[in-house]
Amino acid sequence: MCQHQPVCPGAGSPNREAARLIAHHPEQGWSLLCNGVLLFDDTGELLPDGQIVAPHRPMMAEAA
Repeated sequence: MCQHQPVCPGAGSPNREAARLIAHHPEQGWSLLCNGVLLFDDTGELLPDGQIVAPHRPMMAEAA
């Protein structure tokens, strides 16, 4: 799918979010990466095979 050099990481790769953007719709809260991954603003993902990756935002430190 990717035509970039070097080739972007595949959808099954742990660093799949490093792939290049091919469509960005901030008003709708999602972006499409060149590896077919839909990346949502809440850090959730939809992989090309239909798998869902739950949001994985870092936890904020509690205020003292």
